[in-house]
Amino acid sequence: MVNLIWIFMLISGILFSLFNGTVDEVNKGLLESAGQAVELVIGFVAVFTLWLGMMEIAKRAGLLELVTKLGFPFIRRLFPDLPKNHPAAGYIMTNLSANFFGLGNAATPFGVKAMKELQSMNKNAEQASRSMVTFLCMNTAAVTFFPATIVSMRLSEGAADPLDIVIPAFIATILSCSAAIFYDRISWKIVSGGSRD
Repeated sequence: MVNLIWIFMLISGILFSLFNGTVDEVNKGLLESAGQAVELVIGFVAVFTLWLGMMEIAKRAGLLELVTKLGFPFIRRLFPDLPKNHPAAGYIMTNLSANFFGLGNAATPFGVKAMKELQSMNKNAEQASRSMVTFLCMNTAAVTFFPATIVSMRLSEGAADPLDIVIPAFIATILSCSAAIFYDRISWKIVSGGSRD
């Protein structure tokens, strides 16, 4: 369905440009976008390679096991169907920690690994499990203490005080994450009738 929407938007945009006489602008935009896409992918590959390597080092050094043991009491209430010492718990904690410090690029590989681990214990492969939905909500609306990307953008744009966003952003992300968890719990009770499966 999503593919059909994209195809419809692409074709309608091209047809509109033909009737509007702006085909040159469309061609220019297509070429510029293609170049930007390549730059974006190369940047992502570099970042993913770095953080996946760091993740493998942390895993072999036993750091993920330590994070899992320390963080499990916290996430047990949020993920009641997650078994104790499951690898997903370590990836979830590492993802949330990276988001907490505003390291979105570092959080993404950990989030992908967490989802793969959660999918491995999913009884219905065609439908997201309770833990997968909860993790997606928490990851999307993660609590961020220090929004490093926004601070660096404000710094590069010459803001007088690039750090004045830190406290408001922290409060806003606490509220958004709390709302996401609340909505997740309420909607799960409505959809499943309160069952854990």
